[in-house]
Amino acid sequence: MADNPQDITAMPFEQALAELEKIVSDLERGNVALDQSIALYERGEALKRQCEALLKNAEARVEKITQGPDGAALGTAPLDAD
Repeated sequence: MADNPQDITAMPFEQALAELEKIVSDLERGNVALDQSIALYERGEALKRQCEALLKNAEARVEKITQGPDGAALGTAPLDAD
């Protein structure tokens, strides 16, 4: 497991999510000392932020195809984020 926030910002989504899931599992089991629990929680928060940022970036890149009245593709437009 990486130890600093710079390592987290370089992580791909899947890796950050896997580590976050492991942290959640470890904390839920309750077999971690208080000091380590606090450190894990803080790292989990940083991983959560990284996952959210990567998802937001991916969402911004997704485009939908626009169609004209005859059904022909006209081009693309940004995805409506509802």
